[in-house]
Amino acid sequence: MVDLAYVIAGSEATGGAGIQADLRTFQELGAFGLGTMTCIVSFDPADDWNHRSFPVPAEIIAQQMEAATAAYELDVVKIGMLGTPATIDVVAEGLRRQPWRHVVLDPVLICKGQEPGAALDTDTALREQVLPLATVVTPNLFETKTLSGMDTIETVEQLTEAARRIQALGPRAVVAKGGVELPGDDAVDVLLDGDEVTVLATPKVGNERVAGAGCTLAAAIAAELAKGREVRDAVTRAKEFVTAGIEGRVSGKAPFTVVRQGA
Repeated sequence: MVDLAYVIAGSEATGGAGIQADLRTFQELGAFGLGTMTCIVSFDPADDWNHRSFPVPAEIIAQQMEAATAAYELDVVKIGMLGTPATIDVVAEGLRRQPWRHVVLDPVLICKGQEPGAALDTDTALREQVLPLATVVTPNLFETKTLSGMDTIETVEQLTEAARRIQALGPRAVVAKGGVELPGDDAVDVLLDGDEVTVLATPKVGNERVAGAGCTLAAAIAAELAKGREVRDAVTRAKEFVTAGIEGRVSGKAPFTVVRQGA
């Protein structure tokens, strides 16, 4: 029997994150992966490596989802970068068309404040339409603060409280990631699954964020869930996988290192 894992996410041209990292993760963990592309992201080397993002038309996203879900009996999906309200509309509609055993959401937020405009509209749509469909959501520290409405998160207790607030928005399980940004010697994540709290801590590998870590963690959770693991075991295995990937990170000409998927 083949374990199937599906991803809906953006393409990242340098290969460090996005659907490229997701599919590598699925492959490394023994799941057959297929994906629907939502946008094309390319960093600009001539402009301090800032993002350039080009959305895939909503009708093309719908067609990709239609083909993927017709070709296979999919029941585990990882959601990555969506990018626009129109994309969120069509993805949420597609998800509602069938039951899912697990929806793993990496909630890529793009609004850095509460200013009105496209970024806030996109984040609001994600919160209202996709977050309630998730069984597992994996926000980083910035996203955890934003979704929970907490201005400061500096302790495990605060990270746990934030996870509870996010859980109240709809998902069954929350992996609130402290990572290198939470004070202390350890990279700490808090898993809230139902009422059960699990603190996952490993020594920090340096003190800089590594590109693709969030994509890889959520994809690894999805792959392990596709293979039949329970949420706690899937998250624990995924954290081990990402930690090993950060230890073996890959450097290039871009001003960041990326997670290496593979031993």
